Amino acid sequence: MIFQLTSCAQNSKVQDSKPKNQDNTQPSYEEILPIKTGADQTELYLDLLKGKNVAIVANQTSILSILQRAEVAPNIMGSKTVTIHLVDFLYENKELNIKKVFAPEHGFRGEADAGETIKDGLDKKTNLPLISLYGNNKKPTPEQLKNIVVVVFDIQDVGARFYTYISTLHYVMEASAEAEIPVIILDRPNPNAHYIDGPVLEMEHTSFVGMHPVPVVYGMTIGEYGKMINGKKWLKNKVQCDLTVIPLANYTHDSAYSLPVKPSPNLPNDIAINLYPSLCFFEGTNVSAGRGTEMQFQIVGSPFHKLKRHLFEFTPQPNKGAKNPKNEGKICYGYDLREEKMLNKIELKWVIDFYKVIKTTRKKKNSSIRFLLN
Repeated sequence: MIFQLTSCAQNSKVQDSKPKNQDNTQPSYEEILPIKTGADQTELYLDLLKGKNVAIVANQTSILSILQRAEVAPNIMGSKTVTIHLVDFLYENKELNIKKVFAPEHGFRGEADAGETIKDGLDKKTNLPLISLYGNNKKPTPEQLKNIVVVVFDIQDVGARFYTYISTLHYVMEASAEAEIPVIILDRPNPNAHYIDGPVLEMEHTSFVGMHPVPVVYGMTIGEYGKMINGKKWLKNKVQCDLTVIPLANYTHDSAYSLPVKPSPNLPNDIAINLYPSLCFFEGTNVSAGRGTEMQFQIVGSPFHKLKRHLFEFTPQPNKGAKNPKNEGKICYGYDLREEKMLNKIELKWVIDFYKVIKTTRKKKNSSIRFLLN
């Protein structure tokens, strides 16, 4: 089989580190204390930015939790934890000089469709220049990095090779290395770090949805991935970046982590994120993975499935994140996967099922190849 892979895809949930204590032993400190992202640990990176011209690579997932003095009861002052965007937090710090923001696929606020061209502009809140790193300008240019002293990268990844944020990281590191500008990655948990699976990419098939010889699910945080890009000398001409990773605290690869902000428009919740590495194989076919519904990457279906009366059905329609969804306005027959157990491997049974059924159904019309090449 040959699959054409395309790029990815607010439910707010509290991050959590769930104990996996099945043998009555005492849980480790990582299982008791809340996970702290790199961005949360401001004491580890603010001094690295003071007095410098800073560029930030960020999107809607670039948030941190801080303590603020506030009224906690009538006429009683105290402290409470609030969530703030990294760009807003750093911009308000008068000791820093934030110059511009680079945005990945889906844009700075994460509202654009997969593959949609993002235009440069200004951030309405801070009036900072916004530069898109998607479309024709995937790599910061020397002009865009002019007078920048340090680059901060803070974007939530989901641990799948075809999710384009790691490709953006590659080009940011490469451009920064060529300009001799250090990069600081504020690390974040990988919600699919609990397993590694899938074939390693053959390098003759590299693209923006697969740049490195890694498995489909690679089991690393984005900070660890950045270190691997550097250590393996995967950047152009084998240059290496002056790289600092602000690590996670109270985290292991087995830590349960519910993303507080959806990482892209079509990955709305934990279920979709867990199913994404398995369902993204449908992207280059005529089988819908739920774009154009509110159940993206939690359902699969096609108008061509022969067992229509026995299956779950849905009709894709334009919505936020899918202006022109596959099979728009057509009833798709398939499966509702929202009650599936959490996967710890790539599950291919749904791909195999649709391949067999659609091939049989459309054999007389000689069009089953649409499932493979669309």
